Amino acid sequence: MNPVLSVRDATKRFGGLTAVNGVTLDLGEGEILGIIGPNGAGKTTLFNIISGAIPPDEGEVIYGGDRIDQLPPHRIAARGLVRTFQVVKPFSGLTVLQNVMVGAFLRRSEHDEAEDHARKMLEFTGLAAQSDRPAKGLTLAARKRLELARALATDPTVLLLDEVLAGLTPTEGAEMVKVVQSIRDGGVSLLVIEHVMAAIMALSDRIAVIHHGELLAIGPPAQIAKDPGVVAAYLGEEFQIAPD
Repeated sequence: MNPVLSVRDATKRFGGLTAVNGVTLDLGEGEILGIIGPNGAGKTTLFNIISGAIPPDEGEVIYGGDRIDQLPPHRIAARGLVRTFQVVKPFSGLTVLQNVMVGAFLRRSEHDEAEDHARKMLEFTGLAAQSDRPAKGLTLAARKRLELARALATDPTVLLLDEVLAGLTPTEGAEMVKVVQSIRDGGVSLLVIEHVMAAIMALSDRIAVIHHGELLAIGPPAQIAKDPGVVAAYLGEEFQIAPD
């Protein structure tokens, strides 16, 4: 596997709490790596470290052959590593199109060029018909798509998705899974935090399990679903795949 992103021994402490403890993992080029674990396990903190929102106390993040763990988020985004957020907060005073143009302006200085690119991202995410609507009037499912469209408008190489399926109906979730698969088909590598187990198991090439801030296991979905430690810590007996 040719890693496009590597996390090495990442550790982050908040006072006496170690939120992330020595996590090491690689994201392969063109891979979807799912990240699962209980609430409070350290998954979003790990995303914050990778995306530059907070620096690690120990360890390093390597992207494109360079260490990025001391860079601010805007410089990391400019290099092609972009994230979405679990709590979706669009610019409520802007239209849907204008929200996506904010992302497009990262690499495009001309208004018309940014608008054209933003419209393509809205078409890709199924929001073209709502481009002139105020973002504050969107449903949760549409806001999730808007968050994704804005991130995609930056032309990422690596995309970090934080619970993009949370709060969606089964039908909305299935549609979002197809969008995520299409993103990977377009050449983007993805790290995906998700609690919807059926979706993340079907979507991911590999899955990393974070528990109490540590990497409990990593491997193909079928292997993870059978891992006794993962079942005991997170999945539960009802999720076990029957033996071959």
